[in-house]
Amino acid sequence: MSAERLFFGRYRLERRLGVGGMSTVHLAFDTTLERYVAVKLLAEHLAADDAFVARFRREALAAARLVHPNIVQVYDFGTDEASQRQFIAMEYVEGKSCAELLREHGRLAPAEAVDICAQACHGLDYAHRNGVIHRDIKPGNLLVNPEHVVKIADFGIAKAADDSDITRVGSVIGTAAYLSPEQARGEAAGPPSDLYALGVVAFQLITGRLPYQGSSLTDLARQQEAGPPTDVSALVPNVDPALAGAIMRALLPDPGQRYQNAPEMERALRDGLRGIPPAPVGDDATVALGGTASTRMLGRETLDATRAMPPQPRSQLQPLPDDPATYGRPVTGPATGVARPARRPPKRRSIAPFVLLLVIVAAIAGGYFYLQSATGGPELHDFGGNLQQTFEDLRGAIRDNTE
Repeated sequence: MSAERLFFGRYRLERRLGVGGMSTVHLAFDTTLERYVAVKLLAEHLAADDAFVARFRREALAAARLVHPNIVQVYDFGTDEASQRQFIAMEYVEGKSCAELLREHGRLAPAEAVDICAQACHGLDYAHRNGVIHRDIKPGNLLVNPEHVVKIADFGIAKAADDSDITRVGSVIGTAAYLSPEQARGEAAGPPSDLYALGVVAFQLITGRLPYQGSSLTDLARQQEAGPPTDVSALVPNVDPALAGAIMRALLPDPGQRYQNAPEMERALRDGLRGIPPAPVGDDATVALGGTASTRMLGRETLDATRAMPPQPRSQLQPLPDDPATYGRPVTGPATGVARPARRPPKRRSIAPFVLLLVIVAAIAGGYFYLQSATGGPELHDFGGNLQQTFEDLRGAIRDNTE
């Protein structure tokens, strides 16, 4: 084929792979690198719209910097001079989309659905950490190759978090059935918005139906505000309630109560498959604080309350009991109601050393008296007076140290 008939001078368009609202995707052969690629062409009637052209280029710029095994790689983008068509050349993924799998099988086994969504979480986590929100997660954008590797396609309406909006205020982008409540209201999308859409995909893969069956964006928003959809385990009884709970949490209307990042959602799905329920969602105060944060907050509150507590008057404090029968039992003061440790009995000193000293003195005195008597020493009454005084001194020492 001559170079004049090649799209952009290098791509030979072979067959159409799919059609969307903004573009058409063709299978093409890259004659320069000799490989098959997917070429996305902006719809002709939109080529003259500067806003859509700018959005289409933003897709290439946002997606080209995402290099991850679970994301379709972007190779090239630009404008074909001959046709004035905007295009993006990207990785061609052999296999089927989840939309095709649903058409063929109706619904998937829970284990297969969880595996697909868990791999999608890997790709979304990488994109979110790089400031890119997909904003159009749906079965048609989740491709499964023959090696069962899931790749996220079509970042065509992706929005870089650190760039300014190019859409008009109040405009809504994305497939209606997978839009989060905040997107349906025209508010900014964030990571929880993508995870809501992935929750809808998980719900659909397992049950074979959408959680909300609205025929329009207005109907969808009304149903979302009315309450949660029918539980997954109610529609498919063999689904573990733990897994159903993990999916239903992704569909909560409040973004703050959903999963805040993709790894959190992946863990919940895999745990649910093993029968481990997700962490309960409490009130706003509970949701706003994680375990560590709440512990720190309680610690500060307790410390502040302690500092703010005025000292208790001594007259309000209950005196400790003197009755030995009450030792070892906690005592509660009437003023504070706080249990105070009981008074311990006084520790008595041992008299054994003094008794031993008394015996030693008596023995020495007796021996001395015997020797003096035998040798004609001093009179007995003189020594007896000294010995009597010694005994009195020892007795007083024992009495003073044992009271």
